[in-house]
Amino acid sequence: MYRTLAERIVILLVGVGIACGAPAPAESERSPTLTRIVESGQLRVGMSGDQAPLNFRGRSGKMLGLEVELSEALARSMAVELEIVTKPFADLLPALEAGEVDLVISGMTITPERNLRAAFVGPYFISGKSILTKSEVLARADEASDLGETSLKLVALRDSTSERFVKVFLPQAQLTATEDYDSAVAMVVKDEVDALVADFPVCLLSVLRYPDAGLTALTTPLTLEPIGIALAPDDPLLLNLVENYLAALQGTGLLELLRKRWFESGAWLAELP
Repeated sequence: MYRTLAERIVILLVGVGIACGAPAPAESERSPTLTRIVESGQLRVGMSGDQAPLNFRGRSGKMLGLEVELSEALARSMAVELEIVTKPFADLLPALEAGEVDLVISGMTITPERNLRAAFVGPYFISGKSILTKSEVLARADEASDLGETSLKLVALRDSTSERFVKVFLPQAQLTATEDYDSAVAMVVKDEVDALVADFPVCLLSVLRYPDAGLTALTTPLTLEPIGIALAPDDPLLLNLVENYLAALQGTGLLELLRKRWFESGAWLAELP
């Protein structure tokens, strides 16, 4: 059913894309990124590649995850080829600003600071801050103040909202910022830090991946954060197109199927390295 529904949606949206045709010169000036996508026949999507189940590289080396399938659906809807560009999370917005990617779809929370640098479409799902730890006491926290006033050793992804969360709400903590989640989780496993502050899915996944490490995570997130698609702020036509396609994918039920596939079913865990 999933594939059948996806194919129906793609056929419908591809038809719309073909009918639109290539933009005229005047449109090229108003929509530089969309013009490049149409003329090159390629959609470049930036993601970190280490944010399972959103995006990750499987045992075979192939990129997998909810955001990978969302990107594939968008590319098929535009009748173009998809190129996934993997970069450390902190480098994704700079890559968008430099024109190295057309979209960023990588578990990126929509914030006012980021919205000053990029336009956002979505959200396509809601996440929130959580912690990964070996401490049962820390794992019972309901809010940031429950983590205590004493100096904790914490780790978070560099340039993420998790890093900002620690700096704002836990200023006394000794914070280490890493380039990727694997390094951060390893620090928790090796008792080099008290906890990892990260998005809720990352923490729950880490508990599943390392069942013998004594890891635990919060049962509910400390915050609610909208996750969206980032794109260049100077291309309103591309913004409009992605908004329409995302609305269509939501309205037809494909997004809900993706959420169930990647958040409620554990079948994909066997694909993890």
